[in-house]
Amino acid sequence: MLKKIGRLFVIKTRFEACLIVYALAMGAMARGAAYLHQFPGFGGHLLMVACSGSVFLAGAKIFDCLRYEQAAKAAAEPQA
Repeated sequence: MLKKIGRLFVIKTRFEACLIVYALAMGAMARGAAYLHQFPGFGGHLLMVACSGSVFLAGAKIFDCLRYEQAAKAAAEPQA
């Protein structure tokens, strides 16, 4: 039963990865907008850029890990 629940939290396809990155971006931009209100001026803009940059780094890592896992899975399958 725990394995079935655990499979819900595994990113298996690029579409699922895109949905995760989209959700991260929405949250990061909401946090960045809050920073702009809390810290007006240059500091707020820097924090907003940091929020958006973190989404780029996380998205790249997610897509790289998916590519690595799919390549490892293809290498493990016997050649016909």
